[in-house]
Amino acid sequence: MTSSSAAPALVWLRNDLRLADNPALEAARASGRPLILLYVLEVADEIRPLGGAARWWLGRSLAGLSHDIAALGGTLVLRSGDARRVLPDIAAETGAGAIYWNRRYGAAEIATDTALKLTLREKGLETASFNAALLHEPWTVRTQKNEPYKVFTPFFRAAHTMHVRAPARLGSGWTWARAPNSERLVDWRLEPRAPDWAGGLRDAWIPGEAGARAALEQFLAQRLSGYASRRDRPDIEGTSRLSPYLRFGNISPHQILGAVRHREARGDARGADIAKFVSEIYWREFSYHLLFHNPNLADQNFNPRFDRFEWRNDDAVERAWQKGRTGFPIIDAGMRQLWQTGWMHNRVRMITASFLIKHGLTDWRRGEAWFWDTLVDADPASNAASWQWVAGSGADAAPYFRIFNPVLQGEKFDPDGAYVRHFVPEIAKLPANVIHKPWRATADVLHRADVVLGETYPNPVLDLDTSRRRALEHLDRLRDE
Repeated sequence: MTSSSAAPALVWLRNDLRLADNPALEAARASGRPLILLYVLEVADEIRPLGGAARWWLGRSLAGLSHDIAALGGTLVLRSGDARRVLPDIAAETGAGAIYWNRRYGAAEIATDTALKLTLREKGLETASFNAALLHEPWTVRTQKNEPYKVFTPFFRAAHTMHVRAPARLGSGWTWARAPNSERLVDWRLEPRAPDWAGGLRDAWIPGEAGARAALEQFLAQRLSGYASRRDRPDIEGTSRLSPYLRFGNISPHQILGAVRHREARGDARGADIAKFVSEIYWREFSYHLLFHNPNLADQNFNPRFDRFEWRNDDAVERAWQKGRTGFPIIDAGMRQLWQTGWMHNRVRMITASFLIKHGLTDWRRGEAWFWDTLVDADPASNAASWQWVAGSGADAAPYFRIFNPVLQGEKFDPDGAYVRHFVPEIAKLPANVIHKPWRATADVLHRADVVLGETYPNPVLDLDTSRRRALEHLDRLRDE
C-alpha cells in the first residue's frame, strides 16, 4: 500500500541487508510514516572500500533485497557517494521527516554517522539509530574496573550472562512513500566482468536473506549435532558457514542464537555442541568489542611492542602463499579454497596465517589485506582481530612461540587428505601417509601418483625447521630490547 499523508521515514540500510529482525526498519514502521528504503554505496576517503569478493556478495544481496522489497510493494533506492552529502540531499528531495539506521562500529563509520545526526537534526529531522548487528553494544560489556576486556574468556563470562532480546518477525502491512529516482545496481559493477572470476562463488553461495535462512536451517538440521568435535575438520562439512550472512546482515546474531536456543529446548543437540557454537558467536562479539575500543585494529599492533618486530616480507613467499603454490598442501588447499569460493575453513585460516606471519616473517597486515580482498565474509572486526591473534600482537593473542606446523596440522585435521585432494588435485593420487609432505615421498610413490616435484607441484618455498627457529630468534630479540 502507498500513502503520502505524512512526511516519509527514510531507512538507511548498511550492513543490515534484511527485512526481518531489523530494528531500524521496525522503528520506521512503528512511526506510522510511509517508508523509503535506501542503500548508499559509500565513496569516501575515510571508509575502507570493500574487497572484490565482498563486492560480489553485496551486489547479490542487494539484488535479493530489492526483489523482496518489491514483493511487498516498495522500492529499494540506490545512491552512491559520500553519505554525509547523499543523506541530506535525499531527505530534502523526498521531504522525509525522520531517518533511521542501524549502527556500525568502525571509527570512520561512527564519525560519519555522528556528523550526519548533527546535520540532519539541525535541519529539523528526527534521527534514531539502533543495534542490529551485535548481541551487546561494545560499550556495555565492561570489567569490574569499568574497563574494556582484553581477554576473551572473562569477556564471554560477563557477556553471556547479559540479557539478549528475542528476534523480531517480519510483520505485515507495509505503507510506502513515493520512491525517488534510483541508480541502477548493474552500473555499480559489483560483479567481476573481465575476467569473471566469480564462478566458484556463484556455485558455493546464495547471498541474501533467503540464502541466510536456508543456510541456518541446514546447519541446525545437519551440522549442529557434532559441531564441537567436527568444526576443526576441513575435510568434512562441520561448520555453520554463516559468517558472510552475518557480515552483511542477511541474518542477525539474535536470529541465530534464538534458533539455536529453540533447538536446545527441544533437546535436538548436545549441550557441548551448543555451548561451543554459542562461544563462536561471542568470539565475533569480542572482535567488535576490540574494534570499537581500538579503532586502528586493522593497521596498528594492539600490542605496541610488536612495532619493533623485524619483518622479512619476502615477496616470493607471499606470492606463492597467495597463489596456493607454497609446496605445503594444507596451505595450498586453503588458499585455493579461498580463491575459488571466497571462503576458507576457520582452522585452515589459522594455519595459513601462521605460515605467512611466522614461517614467512611477513607483516600480518599484508595477509589481512589479502583476506580483505578475497573473503566474502571480510569483516572489519573479525578479520583484523584474527590476524592479530595469530601474529601474537593482538588481544588474547596466541603466543608468538605457538607456530602451527602445516604438516602436523594437516595430518591431524585432514587425516585422509580429502580436503587437500579436492583443492590440490595434482597430488590427489598420493597416499595418505605423504599427502601432507610430498617431498618425503619416494621416487616410486611420486611416479605412481604422477607427481613431479618442482614441475607438476612445487617444492616447499622454505624449510619449516629453519624458518621456525628464525621466527623464535626474532621474538627473542624483541623481548630482549
